[in-house]
Amino acid sequence: MKEAALDGKESLENPAASRVGATPVPPPGNDGSPPTKTTAPTRRGTDWWGEVKGIFWLVLVVLGFHSFIAKPFYIPSESMLPGLRIGDRLVVTKFAYGWSFVSPTIPNPVAIFKSVVLRQQEDSWSVQIPFIKGRLFGSLPTRGDVVIVTPPGTQNDYIKRVIGLPGDRLEVRGGTVILNGVPVKRGPVHDTLIPVDTNSPCSEDEYPGARETRADGAMICRLPTITETLPNGRRFDTIEMGWSPGDDYGPITIPAAHVFLMGDNRDRSADSRFALTQLGLGGPVPYENLGGRAEFITFSLDGDATYNPLTWWGSLRSDRAGTSLHPATAN
Repeated sequence: MKEAALDGKESLENPAASRVGATPVPPPGNDGSPPTKTTAPTRRGTDWWGEVKGIFWLVLVVLGFHSFIAKPFYIPSESMLPGLRIGDRLVVTKFAYGWSFVSPTIPNPVAIFKSVVLRQQEDSWSVQIPFIKGRLFGSLPTRGDVVIVTPPGTQNDYIKRVIGLPGDRLEVRGGTVILNGVPVKRGPVHDTLIPVDTNSPCSEDEYPGARETRADGAMICRLPTITETLPNGRRFDTIEMGWSPGDDYGPITIPAAHVFLMGDNRDRSADSRFALTQLGLGGPVPYENLGGRAEFITFSLDGDATYNPLTWWGSLRSDRAGTSLHPATAN
């Protein structure tokens, strides 16, 4: 009886529900209005214009970060041995010395296509704006800083160390740097041992007699090293391979708003001691041409990695990540 009474009540409230096979009618709204018919939401297509705008703003943010905050840098040569090796990836801060005409990162689609698709050698993937004198919020680097520099009239990025500042009287005699009449302090010769790999082959032509095989079968490159200490107390290691054309230079007086740059691998570096035609920096460099300061190594690869992600982990040099590029200061 209870079930029958309930059925009867339901039938009175919704007579249509009592008919076999009838479609239930939704109850009226709370305000007594007729029930509304619910419909499935309309399926919308992809908002392609919205997607394009999203990608545009993302690219703009990335380029802005690269131009004004920091950018990655890849070490392509051995001119900064022993501190930096081919395959090292660095972080370079753009704001360290203010901003200049070399700071903006403007992609060059033609250069990117030629490099990636056609496999042609391109100096840079960016378009450089014309020379503009001065720097926005500019300041000179500190002696001993490792900096990124674009040689005048080129779009290549080099990495070197700041040795001379404006007004310095600089010369090199027998491989010893002399600043304002005082030779830079040099410590005794000692060895730096660098593991041999694809990116550090230790070729006989470049480093005669330096390649050795250890008892465990591993190959190393034994390089004669001298620690230099600049007048401000900052010290760093340099490679000394014997006589080279850059062992005697100057004397010169560094002009205002210019810096003199040298590689730590003194006998294998084209730097301010060499002309632009010799792939050097052509003497002291205008400080507008400094692109930023190298801060630390993010990771390093030995050169055996391929496009296969499975090879990336095995190619990592685990001892390189996090290495600071700021020189130590002598006590």
